[in-house]
Amino acid sequence: MQVTTYNQKGETVGNIELPKDLFEVKMSPDLVYQVATTQMNNRRQSNAHTKGRGEVSGGGRKPWKQKGTGRARQGSIRSPQWRHGGVVFGPTKEKIYGGKINKKMRRRALAMVLSAKVAGNSLVMMDALSVEKPKTKEIVQMLSNIREKNTNFGKGTILIALPGYEKNLILAARNIPGVQTIEAAKLCVLDLLNTKYLLMPVQSLESISCNAAKEESGAAEAEVVKEKKIVRGARAAKVSAKIKK
Repeated sequence: MQVTTYNQKGETVGNIELPKDLFEVKMSPDLVYQVATTQMNNRRQSNAHTKGRGEVSGGGRKPWKQKGTGRARQGSIRSPQWRHGGVVFGPTKEKIYGGKINKKMRRRALAMVLSAKVAGNSLVMMDALSVEKPKTKEIVQMLSNIREKNTNFGKGTILIALPGYEKNLILAARNIPGVQTIEAAKLCVLDLLNTKYLLMPVQSLESISCNAAKEESGAAEAEVVKEKKIVRGARAAKVSAKIKK
């Protein structure tokens, strides 16, 4: 699939061919939902915390003697039935809400969302993106220039995917409402779903493709290691069987 590329003045520079394995993938809402919810849970902070009877201050001695008072026996003022006592089954900050998602599933869902961006005309490609000084007005002017030429690029939140860490661009864009910056290698499904438009230079495609290739090679190496372990286990079983005989 070919898309138009623009320069920072908003002029059309040419076309670029997007890789099919990242920008022409059929959508699976169930997979995207699973990956997005997992990433949201991983970002969730466990702030709610109640103190149990072992964390509440006081309770060093028995409130009164065991027998002879006519009252119910008590062992500590930190017991849950006492005022200012410990809380039973309350929320604690040790709770973990996050989960694990497989690399293949995460990459597949990312490709699906990228393909949806292209299909919905929400992807804006640029030949290059750079600023000499961290000036916000330069980024604002660049966005307005592209909007004048590209009718599909309207109002809405924008995610700028940078090929690497570029301090001037990050400082220039952070004060613009509705504009976020991220390194292309760190793109995730949740960030793409939370923004309407994706703007990135051509160099960012290399970062996304290289990151995907690394994940695939890592998965292949893991499969090889797993097969070797299976073979070693089978050999060890044969040797032990012979010894028993």
